[in-house]
Amino acid sequence: MITFNRRSSAVETVHALRALPERPPIVVVDNGSGDGTPAALGEVEGVTVVRAGRNLGAAGRTVGVAAADTPFVAFADDDSVWAPGALALAEQQLRRHPRLALIAGRTLVGPECRDDPINALLAAAPLGTDSDLPGPTVLGFLACAAIVRREAYLRVGGFNAHYGIGSEEQLLALDLLAAGLGSSYLPDIVTNHHPEPHPNRAGRAARQLRNDLWTAWLRRRPVAALRATAQLARRARGDAAARQALREAAAGLPWVFRERRPLPRTLDRVVTRAERALDEVSGRPGRSVWSPSA
Repeated sequence: MITFNRRSSAVETVHALRALPERPPIVVVDNGSGDGTPAALGEVEGVTVVRAGRNLGAAGRTVGVAAADTPFVAFADDDSVWAPGALALAEQQLRRHPRLALIAGRTLVGPECRDDPINALLAAAPLGTDSDLPGPTVLGFLACAAIVRREAYLRVGGFNAHYGIGSEEQLLALDLLAAGLGSSYLPDIVTNHHPEPHPNRAGRAARQLRNDLWTAWLRRRPVAALRATAQLARRARGDAAARQALREAAAGLPWVFRERRPLPRTLDRVVTRAERALDEVSGRPGRSVWSPSA
């Protein structure tokens, strides 16, 4: 679990995780909180607190995975809790399917347990289901609803340290795909997400759009990368968040060029076809389906 300046929510969440029948060991990476979160969490039995010292965003999860000593690691946010039995079922699937590196579970939101919109996109399965995997291959997921094989996650580098929080998942999904590792949606593995009613999302939309563009620049072939750039540029004509995203993305070009590793041509074409199919399902042509709030 990663957390930042959300002491009461973090403490409540780790108590809920400790109450699961699986009794999982818990590693919490504190991303530089100044509200006493690490000390409060340190008083909870069975919780290991890692102080990052600064806000690493999603990359804090990689610190947590490195600190874990289990072969499989389930992510949680400080406002999400796995359903009883979900972790045991995930472990069974990961042991049964050696190529499976990531499970994307079903996310239920709020006390009414409504389906997060991403569930329908994951179930749409535009890449189909490989014979050696238990569910459809995914191009994206929600991090708080993901369980990973520790060795495979660390092998591909985990979440990118430049991204912060917002649309960080698709790059990891593409990296696993390129490495020949499996990522499957398994709706029987459920997490409950309880976001704040009125969260402070200042800059979140721009960050998501920026990260989507960075993902295109980092992993897509030139045609797809240029198409993503043109789409965001058109949107920027009447959207302040898109304009901010373009500026921030451009500022990152030096490191993007250093780290660019485009997908093989055949795989890039497969991803393009899958994205077009998801556009039809989501009704969001030309916009990332993995950034619902952007």
